[in-house]
Amino acid sequence: MTGQFFSAHSRGDTAVSTNMALSALHAPPSWRCIDFISDLHLHESHPRTFDAFQRFLQGTPADAVFILGDLFEAWVGDDMRHQPFEAACTSVLTAAGARLSLHLMVGNRDFLLGQEMARACNATLLADPTVLHAFGLRHVLTHGDAWCLEDVEYQAFRAQARSEAWQARFLSQSLEARLATAKAMRDASEARKYDMRQEEWADVAPEAAAPVLAEAQATELVHGHTHRPGTETFARPDARRHVLSDWDLDHAPHRAEVLRLSAQGYVRLSLDAALAPLEAAR
Repeated sequence: MTGQFFSAHSRGDTAVSTNMALSALHAPPSWRCIDFISDLHLHESHPRTFDAFQRFLQGTPADAVFILGDLFEAWVGDDMRHQPFEAACTSVLTAAGARLSLHLMVGNRDFLLGQEMARACNATLLADPTVLHAFGLRHVLTHGDAWCLEDVEYQAFRAQARSEAWQARFLSQSLEARLATAKAMRDASEARKYDMRQEEWADVAPEAAAPVLAEAQATELVHGHTHRPGTETFARPDARRHVLSDWDLDHAPHRAEVLRLSAQGYVRLSLDAALAPLEAAR
């Protein structure tokens, strides 16, 4: 195994094809608004980010929250939820899942998060990608890492690490061994990113997104992973992508943005604005 367990978004020049089946989710008519977040990278060394995560899930007025990957900085198996910090995170998720519709998608850092953890949190584990039918439109939801085709080294590792055989071998190790491997990989990834400018990180390839949008008959793409929040025309003239912000309240500049979808469309909100009553936010 290599440090590519934690993709550093490096660029390459070889395309890796994507071949993923589409899952669909229909929002019930009772939902007034949906919140999307991703890339919180929760870790015990980031207490302010954890506090923001807890505050958000306790206070959002949304009917549903979709967390599109990399909720955790590392996740080495669902037994990790019994570790002290991860147990606190699980408690927050469980309480949120009891009062709203909570949906989890794995990312490149927490792809070993499974059904056991989802059940413990009263959450639904989403396939990547998932097509969300909501407010009269179809929205393709993905973490985004599978479509960063220029990150060639990571794509090769991803293909290996998402296999049942690789995961069975890794999960057969003791929790202590898995945690040690995760720490080594995290340290290697951070060292690698330190030498790269963010504009050098690989981005989602339009040629990877376009066929999925077409198959889903969708005009909206929502993803995280790239840490480049924004909305733009993407993949084709009638389609838009909405890139989610990462969260970091422990290092400047602070970031904690929520993307909210309602019948009025998408809006980006600061954490404080996202916690306001819906009537006040309009």
